[in-house]
Amino acid sequence: MTIGVHTNQSALIALQNLNKTNDNLESVQGRISTGLKVQGAKDNASVWGIAQAQRADIGALSAVKMSLDRATSISDVALTAGESVSDLLNTLKEKVTAAMDPSIDTQARTALDADFKATLKQITQALTNANFDGANLLNGSLTTNIRFLANADANAYITLSVKNMSLGGSILTVAGTASISTATLATSVMSQINASIANVNQALGDLGAQSKQIQAHNTFISKLTDVLNSGIGNLVDADLAKESARLQALQVQQQLGAQALSIANQAPQIVLSLFQGG
Repeated sequence: MTIGVHTNQSALIALQNLNKTNDNLESVQGRISTGLKVQGAKDNASVWGIAQAQRADIGALSAVKMSLDRATSISDVALTAGESVSDLLNTLKEKVTAAMDPSIDTQARTALDADFKATLKQITQALTNANFDGANLLNGSLTTNIRFLANADANAYITLSVKNMSLGGSILTVAGTASISTATLATSVMSQINASIANVNQALGDLGAQSKQIQAHNTFISKLTDVLNSGIGNLVDADLAKESARLQALQVQQQLGAQALSIANQAPQIVLSLFQGG
């Protein structure tokens, strides 16, 4: 190899190697600091694109879960109120049965009628309070069923059915103005109470089944989100144990490269010895 002072080939090679080591070291430090082996499109365009698409799906599933959580709350409130109405209907039946007794006096019948009407008001109050986030399935304020998101594409839905339990309606057939002030009226009301009890129990059964479906689907969405997150991790997460080993190796290479460059830079000084006098 030609010995000269204008071009130091050994130093150039040593510098190239040191720069390559520094670049590799910077990449490893980036993976360690972020925990990602694919931080952006320039690291691996295809893998990054797949990961971004999965992240978009996860974001959409978060909206789906929020919708299902709202559905769960609405159905839970409706079921709680509906069960209270069912209990109150049982209480009403007891009072109506007592009022059908022809042997009771006027004072007792009046007291039973007052209790009966007070219980009807409790039913109305329970239905009015069966509200969550502006949605009430039981008081007749909604005329159509409520649909909630079921998938990330927002083209599938889970439905909660409206169950209008207002007094005098198709489910609670007993009217809000009903009275049991006479045995004859009590007998007439009894058939309405029996029908109302059967209707309410069926309506609550429907709501219970829908609520269970929503709960199961919500659990599935949560598990699906976890699986997608794991899949993204498999694609882009760095193996920190391996990266730690690479870091140590590159740090040693960096030190050796710096020493090699220092030695190569001293090579031109050999020229001076060629011109020393004897």
